[in-house]
Amino acid sequence: MSQSQTEQGATPVVRAIDLHKSFGPVHVLRGVSLEVRAGEVLCVMGPSGSGKSTFLRCINQLERVDGGELWVRDELVGHKLRDGKLYELREREIARQRRGIGMVFQRFNLFPHMTAVGNVVEGPLRALGRNRSDAYAAARRLLDRVGLSDKYDAYPGQLSGGQQQRVAIARALAMEPYLMLFDEPTSALDPELVGEVLDVMKALAGDGMTMIVVTHEVGFAREVGDTLVFMDEGIVVESGPPRDVVGAPQHPRTKEFLSRVLG
Repeated sequence: MSQSQTEQGATPVVRAIDLHKSFGPVHVLRGVSLEVRAGEVLCVMGPSGSGKSTFLRCINQLERVDGGELWVRDELVGHKLRDGKLYELREREIARQRRGIGMVFQRFNLFPHMTAVGNVVEGPLRALGRNRSDAYAAARRLLDRVGLSDKYDAYPGQLSGGQQQRVAIARALAMEPYLMLFDEPTSALDPELVGEVLDVMKALAGDGMTMIVVTHEVGFAREVGDTLVFMDEGIVVESGPPRDVVGAPQHPRTKEFLSRVLG
């Protein structure tokens, strides 16, 4: 393998080429093309219905792509190319592709009957076949990492929204992902709880985690993001360094949106 191939970020972790997705007559993604390289943080902004969450769900194969190409780590998502023809992957192969991708949703989606540590160990025990004692030790370390060392045995109903979201982040990290997807992770939180979740995400970025973050948190995007993409009506309207896009947006739609978000 050549030196250029081994350099970090030489090959995109995620590469979308003219991506299309429809739900019935609604064309949600209309030719999205973008790249994310190893260790980068891509922040995605846009109004409701612009296709941001659908794009994330396509990466994690919660939705099937209708057109274009979506590559994750040099693998074509959901399909394989053989003898010049595309074949849909079987569920087992899809699960293998999905395993290295962590996803954190708006709603925390924790198992209410399990403690914080129980939620975190579920994936490694069932999907990865980890040794029970090792899985629990790793889960406790992850809860420590997200600032919940005193909440191992708490149930979701005993935790604040911010604490539940941090458990959800620890649960995603327990699968040892190379890519983390965040779908507006602070939108369901009370304003005073937003900071504790963003702090965890900032620490992850500082550790070199590759991240795609759908968010309206302009300050986070400006401070942590490597690239800011603005989407509207299923297309990428504008992209660039976050400080440039926020400070001097070029497209009228981006200007309008940011003026509303920033007040």
